[in-house]
Amino acid sequence: MRGLSLVAGVMIAGLSMSAAADTPVERGRYLVESIAGCGNCHSLQDANGPVPGKELAGGPPMKEAVFEAYPPNLTPDRETGLGGWSDEEIVRAVREGRSRDGRIMGPPMPFGLYRGIADDDVKAIVAYLRTVKPVVNKVPATVYRMPLPDSWGPPVAGVQAPALSDLVAYGAYLAGPVGHCVECHTPISAKGELQLARLGAGTREFAGPWGVSISRNITPAALGDWTDAEIKQAITTGVSRDGSRLMPPMGYGFYAKMTDEDLGALVAWLRSLKSAD
Repeated sequence: MRGLSLVAGVMIAGLSMSAAADTPVERGRYLVESIAGCGNCHSLQDANGPVPGKELAGGPPMKEAVFEAYPPNLTPDRETGLGGWSDEEIVRAVREGRSRDGRIMGPPMPFGLYRGIADDDVKAIVAYLRTVKPVVNKVPATVYRMPLPDSWGPPVAGVQAPALSDLVAYGAYLAGPVGHCVECHTPISAKGELQLARLGAGTREFAGPWGVSISRNITPAALGDWTDAEIKQAITTGVSRDGSRLMPPMGYGFYAKMTDEDLGALVAWLRSLKSAD
């Protein structure tokens, strides 16, 4: 009987995990509006979050010493958005960082991570973007004060997501290629490279309308005595275990739309990280 109960539990979990992915458009919407949090950068923001009617139409500038980036319009408007792009051109831009005219694209898009987005998921994202309301919003070109590489790597193809049954691997997939949690929560070197030996150790500074926030250490050194429920609460509501409010730019409103199964996988991955101070 215990074996039958376990099998039934796995079947139920599998059904609930796939509930957000019945069609490519539904899967794409789920990813864009939850863990991928595309609107966190690509939508105009005010104090309450994305400005209504301007979702995915291009975000506020991101100014750093080496670039002044303007997140582009992702809506299907033909003149100022992606309406004139083919599916293949959008997929190449997301995973390989190359524009439709062949130009290499640069930060802050984490192309090194996005290269790992599964074929089915990146195609689902494109399918969903085709359905959003077109918004006319011409975005200025990004200015780089740094050299860009000739490419971010060879052409990408044949990428598959880990099995949902492998919680740690699937959590790593969500935290890396899809949600790029590691991009913000890992220290960078003087050369701007992620210090992978301290994966998840935090310490990065992010300036914005909120002031300056510092990304938290998300390894077991900091979260080891947190319960799963406390971690999920922090991710989805921006409220810490002591009741204090956590600061942007974490996209709490997006993460609140994640399924409990995906949140569970994310927590499993967090538990697997090497402790780092």
